[in-house]
Amino acid sequence: MRAFVVTAPGEAGVQEVDRPVAAPGEVVVDVARVGVCGTDVEFFTGEMQYLHDGFAHFPLRLGHEWCGTVASVGEGVDDRWVGRRVTGDTMLGCGRCHRCLHGDQHVCEHRSEVGIRSGRAGALAEQLAVPVTSLHALPDAVDDVAGALVEPGGNALRAAQGAGLAPGDRVLVLGPGTIGLLVAMFARAAGAEVHLLGHSARTLDFARSVGFDNAWTEAELPSLPWDAVVDASNAAYLPAKALDLVEPGRRVVYIGLAGSPSLVDTRTIALKDVTAVGVLSASPGLAGTIEAYAAGAVDPRPIVATTVGLDGVADVLAGHRPDGAGAGPKIHVDPRKRD
Repeated sequence: MRAFVVTAPGEAGVQEVDRPVAAPGEVVVDVARVGVCGTDVEFFTGEMQYLHDGFAHFPLRLGHEWCGTVASVGEGVDDRWVGRRVTGDTMLGCGRCHRCLHGDQHVCEHRSEVGIRSGRAGALAEQLAVPVTSLHALPDAVDDVAGALVEPGGNALRAAQGAGLAPGDRVLVLGPGTIGLLVAMFARAAGAEVHLLGHSARTLDFARSVGFDNAWTEAELPSLPWDAVVDASNAAYLPAKALDLVEPGRRVVYIGLAGSPSLVDTRTIALKDVTAVGVLSASPGLAGTIEAYAAGAVDPRPIVATTVGLDGVADVLAGHRPDGAGAGPKIHVDPRKRD
């Protein structure tokens, strides 16, 4: 089958590889749609920390935001999965440690991550093998575009929930990229007054086009009491700014990751009596995200700018925007598509 493989920093392309075979407890999925993520870009450039920590090595097969249809099942798996449309958890815990046994497999020390960690092949290919325990069935109301946005949506849902929002609360989301916009959508669905902070006219204009009129640059940001601040950016200085902006006694959520250490003064956390929440993974939010998409409470599809085939992935990872792409921040890949 065809698969996208990164062989070294800045070196990648489509290769012919063996089709996966479902091991006991696994399924093989015909991949329909995959999202390109900032993590994928960091692997392509060689900046991803897992490469330096020894958790990942080249060659790599990327892709962890995906949906598709189960094509075959391994030993011990109910064959009624065959033909079902699904997405899946990225984080695959060992299933035996204290964290896994308490439902926290997404922070298992020995976890693998689909398309990211411990050599687990990702979804930028015609087929993907994953454990059946990681699957989430997709209802007909969640199409392939939304299905491949369940994983980033799960992260965003957890961030919005971590903000502890009540109807009428005012929340400021730092960073109007994919995660920031999805956080804003879930916060809006919870009844919050949503504001977004960015620095690019293009991204702020897009945020306004999907209904977020309160989209500001730092120079324009109004002086308002913020009941919650969610940092969904990759700027190293914004975690501290989030803490400065939030109202005393309220919540700051950190879901964005900078390429260098972010410094936060814990004295400010204590003196403002602020709750700081960190979000790593979509895992606990996947089911809720599917429910929200299916019910129409959140429609993530406008975020997708265009869809390319596997042959177009290298250019996307290198920072080139496909001709004719819309203004949204997310690029999708259809492995069946020939560019």
